[in-house]
Amino acid sequence: MLLSYRKLGGLRIALWAITLAVCLFLLVPIIFIAALSFGSSQWLIFPPPSWTTKWYHELFADPRWLQAAMTSAKVGLLSAALSVFLGLLASFALVRGSFPGRGILRALFLTPMVLPVIVFAVAIYALFLRIGLNGTLVGFVIAHTVLGFPFAVIAIVNSLEGFDKSIEDAAVLCGASPLQAKLKVTLPAIKLGLFSAAIFSFLISWDEVVVAIFMASPTLQTLPVRIWGALRQDLSPVIAAASTILVAFTLVVMALAALIRSRMNK
Repeated sequence: MLLSYRKLGGLRIALWAITLAVCLFLLVPIIFIAALSFGSSQWLIFPPPSWTTKWYHELFADPRWLQAAMTSAKVGLLSAALSVFLGLLASFALVRGSFPGRGILRALFLTPMVLPVIVFAVAIYALFLRIGLNGTLVGFVIAHTVLGFPFAVIAIVNSLEGFDKSIEDAAVLCGASPLQAKLKVTLPAIKLGLFSAAIFSFLISWDEVVVAIFMASPTLQTLPVRIWGALRQDLSPVIAAASTILVAFTLVVMALAALIRSRMNK
């Protein structure tokens, strides 16, 4: 018995060590980038000779960076809203519907998650180039909606499957129309799923770069595309500052989402 406890203790320590090593492997590059963004050298030298906020001043003084950030936020919000709306409709069809091929349709909805991003980017670039949507806000939103849609479907389907439909049926029996029952009973009950779908869809759009590179134009670029373009021209610490803001904003959104979810659960 004592030997088994020792084995369990050793296994626990090994698991903690592996977890710590993985976290360090993932976080150390981000910490390095954040440190470089405050370095005084105009080259990406680590450790920095001294500390400064000069590069952040240059970043916020350049309207091109601010415009790219606003474009990312606008595309992310619009694509998240569209992904949640379409994901809600698709989820009702998958959970409540009874038609042949429902499983195939569900797998089809999740295809953008497993399809290589570069394949999707080339395909949608060729399509939008023919119909005149390449380099437009509408094209950006449609492309990012396709990428965020599977995550919205997964979150909403899971919430909808955990909801007791008899509660909605009871509301209909009490005089509510089917639409009113869904709006006033079902949707509030699956609000956590809707919220998760919106957050995931927004973050997918906010951080996406491959499709955005194909969709961008000289006058319409997201923040990741702007960072990519700057990297090809010059290794300025301004890029590190922009990358730090990109990561920091993502972390803030995730923290706020976790806080809001915890309050929704109460």
